[in-house]
Amino acid sequence: MKGTEKIIAHIQADAQAQVDAILAKCEEQCAALRSEYEAKANAAYEERLRVGKEECAAQTESTNRLAQMEARKGVLALKQEMISESFEKACGKIVALPEEQYVALLAKLAKEAAVTGSERIVLNKRDKAAIGAAVCEKANALLGNGQLTVAEETGDFAGGLILRRDSIEVNCTAELLVKLCREELSSKVAGVLFA
Repeated sequence: MKGTEKIIAHIQADAQAQVDAILAKCEEQCAALRSEYEAKANAAYEERLRVGKEECAAQTESTNRLAQMEARKGVLALKQEMISESFEKACGKIVALPEEQYVALLAKLAKEAAVTGSERIVLNKRDKAAIGAAVCEKANALLGNGQLTVAEETGDFAGGLILRRDSIEVNCTAELLVKLCREELSSKVAGVLFA
């Protein structure tokens, strides 16, 4: 039996050597696979990190551009508001002219707007009571033989006048005069305000 045991021991030793070799080879293959997949995982992680940083930078840049655009819009809105306020003040200054100058201005407007010389001058309530007769008299004098009259009705406007003949009206209100000048003068006013 000693010979059989030796053969069995030899077979077992050979088998164990083969098992150890197979295990070593498997361990080596596993280590190579582990190393390969760790490298792939690290590369994927680095790529995702790079893409994430780029997306974050792009989003930050986009947010900054949007914030700058909103700030410019706010500044522009404020400038527009200041320009509008300037033109409103101009309208107020026209209405607040000294009486003699204001009457002269309204008479000149009535003369230039008159077609037949027999139109009715519509004023606001305040101007009708205070200077209506003077405006009419001065406008008729400017026309030479004008027959303008002050209308019974009054208008709802800050100053200036409306010249009315039947259903035809010529608007010479201070508001409209300022509005007509606004397009032409807005850039100049902006230049003065924001230079």
